[in-house]
Amino acid sequence: MNYYSLNKVAPNTSFKDAVIKGLAPDKGLYFPEKIKPLPKSFFNDIDKLSHTEIAFETIKQFVSPEIPEDVLKNIVNDTLSFNFPVVKLNKNISTLELFHGPTMAFKDVGARFMARCLGYFNQNNDKEVTVLVATSGDTGGAVANGFLGVKGVNVVILYPSGKVSDIQEKQLTTLGQNITALEVNGTFDDCQAMVKTAFLDEELTNQMQLTSANSINVARWLPQLFYFMFAYKQLYKQYNNIVFSVPSGNFGNICAGMMAQQLGLPIKHFVASNNANNVVTRYLISQLYEPKQSVQTISNAMDVGAPSNFIRIEEIYKNNFETLKENLSSYSFSDDETKKAMLEIYNSYSYVADPHGAVGYLGCKTYLKDNPNAHCVFLETAHPTKFLDVVEEVIKKEQPLPKQIQSVMGKEKKSIVISSYDELKEFLLK
Repeated sequence: MNYYSLNKVAPNTSFKDAVIKGLAPDKGLYFPEKIKPLPKSFFNDIDKLSHTEIAFETIKQFVSPEIPEDVLKNIVNDTLSFNFPVVKLNKNISTLELFHGPTMAFKDVGARFMARCLGYFNQNNDKEVTVLVATSGDTGGAVANGFLGVKGVNVVILYPSGKVSDIQEKQLTTLGQNITALEVNGTFDDCQAMVKTAFLDEELTNQMQLTSANSINVARWLPQLFYFMFAYKQLYKQYNNIVFSVPSGNFGNICAGMMAQQLGLPIKHFVASNNANNVVTRYLISQLYEPKQSVQTISNAMDVGAPSNFIRIEEIYKNNFETLKENLSSYSFSDDETKKAMLEIYNSYSYVADPHGAVGYLGCKTYLKDNPNAHCVFLETAHPTKFLDVVEEVIKKEQPLPKQIQSVMGKEKKSIVISSYDELKEFLLK
C-alpha cells in the first residue's frame, strides 16, 4: 500500500516511509491510496472470528507488502493482549470499554502496534529514530509504555504542565530508559505546534530521524479501527442500527471508525461528542471551520482546539459537506453537564464512567432524541481512576486503584521544563 499527502504536493510513499516520517514533507497527513472493502461474508460471520483474526484481516491491506503476513500476525497478536468488552446500560445505550490495556487508555492499541512496526523496520538499522509526540493526557503514557525498551528508538513526550491528571503524568514521567518527558508551559495546542515545527525544521531533520506517535502517524491511527469491529462483533445479532458516539479531541479515533465503515462495517452514523473545545460541532452548523486556542476541561484528553485528523475525515467523504453530515453528528457539552452525566450513569446503572466516557454518553442521549430506534455505543476511552479527583468528587465514593495504576504511583516524576520551541530544539540537538 502506498500513501499520499493530503496537501497533494509531496510524492507518494510506502507504509514504511509514512510510519518513519510521520508527517509528509509538504506538512500534510498521509492517507492510503485506496481502500478495498472486505467481503460481506466477513461481517456476516464476524462472531466466528477471534479479535486477532479480525484485526489481521482489516489491517493487512494497509501494511502489505512491507510487513510479511507472519510478522503481521505476531504484531497483531502481541498488540491485542487484553479485552474490549461491551457493557449494556439500557436497551438503547451500551459502552465499549477500551481501558483494559497496560496504561488503561484506548491509545494502548495504536501505540503498541506502531512500536512493533517501527521496531520491525528498525531492526537492521544502526541509525536511531526519535519519536516526538505531544499529549493532552493519555497518548503520552500509552506511547511511553508501548515504546519502552524498543531498540534504536528514543521517545520524547511533550505535555502541558498542570493540564494532565496526576496519574497520567506519572505514566509518562516515571519510566526512564529511552523515554524523556518535556513539561511545557502552555497548552496541548502549544505542544502539538512545537512537534509540527520540529518536523519542518531542516536544521533538525538533517541531523536526526524524527517520527511522530500522535494519531497523525498512520501506524498509530489506523489500528484504532479494530475497536469498532470488535464492538460490532458483540452487538450485530442484537441490534440493526448501531451508532457510535466517540469522545473526540484530535479526531483520530472517530476517523478510524470511519475507515472501518469504508471497509464495509455496516455502520451508518457516528457522533463526535465534544467538550467545550467544539470546533467540529460549530463547523457542522455553520460550515465555517475555525480552529481556536484550546480551553481546559475535566475531559482533558479532548482539549484540542485544532483537531489534526479532521482533514482525513473530509477526505473519506470526498470533501462533500452533505455527505459528511449524513455520516456525522456532533454535540458539545460543558463540564457541569459532564459531571451530571457521570452521576446519572452511576445512580441509574451502577456504572462508573470517566469524564470522557460521560461526554460520549451525553452524545448518545442527544442523538437518540431524534433517532429512538438506534442503539448507541459510547466509547469509554480511559479507566475512571485515571481521573480520580473528578470521579470521586462526583459520585462520592472512593475508587480502588487497578494494578496498572498502582504500579506507577510510588515512582519519582522526572521531567524537563521548557517554554519555547527553541528550548525543544536545543534539547533534541544535544
